[in-house]
Amino acid sequence: MTPDASPDVPTPEQADEQADARPWDAAAFRARVQAALEQFLDTQAERLAPLGPDADRLVAEARAVVSGGKRFRAAFCWWGHQAVAGAFAEGDAAGQADAAHEDALVRASAALELLHASALVHDDLMDASDTRRGRPATHRGFEAEHRADAWRGDPEQYGAAAAILLGDLLLSWSDELLRTCGLPTERVAAALAVLDACRTEVIAGQFLDVSVQARGRADVDAAMTVLRYKSAKYSIERPLHVGAALAGADEAQVHALTGFGLPLGEAFQLRDDLLGVYGDPATTGKPAGDDLVEGKRTVLVALALDAASEEDAALLDRSLGRPLTDEQVDRLRTIITGAGAAAQVEEVITALADRAVGVLHDSGFDPRATAVLTELASAATQRAL
Repeated sequence: MTPDASPDVPTPEQADEQADARPWDAAAFRARVQAALEQFLDTQAERLAPLGPDADRLVAEARAVVSGGKRFRAAFCWWGHQAVAGAFAEGDAAGQADAAHEDALVRASAALELLHASALVHDDLMDASDTRRGRPATHRGFEAEHRADAWRGDPEQYGAAAAILLGDLLLSWSDELLRTCGLPTERVAAALAVLDACRTEVIAGQFLDVSVQARGRADVDAAMTVLRYKSAKYSIERPLHVGAALAGADEAQVHALTGFGLPLGEAFQLRDDLLGVYGDPATTGKPAGDDLVEGKRTVLVALALDAASEEDAALLDRSLGRPLTDEQVDRLRTIITGAGAAAQVEEVITALADRAVGVLHDSGFDPRATAVLTELASAATQRAL
C-alpha cells in the first residue's frame, strides 16, 4: 500500500469487485413487488366497489392469481433498467438512489407480473388445466362456485367467461400500472411501446400454440417458433427492454440486452418444457406429466418423435392430449428419455444460457447489474425437476 492510500476508500477496480460480490436480496424485491400489486389492487377494489359482491369476487381472484411466483419478469425489468442506468446504492444513506424513483420502478416492474397473470389465466383456460400453483385454475374456481350455488346455465361456460374477463382485465391493468408508475412521461411512453410489442407477440404466440396442438403435429422449428413468441420474448427479453426504455437506453444497449435476453428466454422455456413432463407436482403445482395430458407439441416432444422408434413415436403421438394414468405418464417419459430428447434439451439449455451470459459480460453494462443478471440467468434455467 502506498503511504497516502486509505484502507477505507476502494479503488475503482475494487469498487467494481465489491459491487459484483454484494448479494441481491431477491426475497425483499419480491415482497416489494407484491406490495405494489396489492396497493394497485386496493385502488381497483375501491373503483369497482359500487358493482357489489361480484366485483369483489373478481378482485379477490385477481389477488390470488398475482400472489406468489418467482417474479422473474419484474426482476428482469428492474435489472434491465439498472444495467443501463447504473445500480442503486442499496443501503447507503449517502448514495444516489432516489426513493421515489425506486418505488416508481418497482411499480413499473410489477406491471410485467400483471401481464404474466393475464397470460396464465387465459393459458389455463385454453389448455383446460385444472390447477395453477397448487390451487384451482381460475376457470375451475368460478365453475365450482357456479355449481355449488346451483345457478342457471352451464358451470363450465360460466367459468370460461369469468376467466376470459379476468384475463382481459389483468391485461388492461398491466398497461395502467406501467402508465401511472410515476416515472418521467417520455420514458414511460417508450416503455409502453415495448409493452405493446410484447403483448402482440405473446397473444400471437398463444394462437400459434393452440393451432399447432389442433393440427396435432409440429417439427422442432415450429415448436421453437411457438416457444420464442409465446414465452421466451415476454418472459425475459421484453421485460429487460421495458426496464432499459425506462432508463433511456440507446439502440446498441437494447440490442445487447436482446443478445442476452432472447437465448436466455429460450433456455428458460425449455426448462419449463422439461418440468412439464418430468416435474414433481409438489414443486410445479401441476399434475405429473401435465404437458403430455394437455397435448403440448413442445421442442422436447418434437425431438422425441423424431428420434424414437416407429412404435414408440406412434404411442407418444396418439397419447398426447388424452387423459393419462400415472403408469402411462411414466411410459411416455421412458420413451422421451430413451430417445435422448431430454438429454438433448439439457444440452441446448446449457448452450443457450452460456451464450446469453457471454453476451452480457461483453456488453459493458453496470457491474452490479451484470452480476445480478448472471445470478438470475442461473435461477431461470436451473430450476429443479
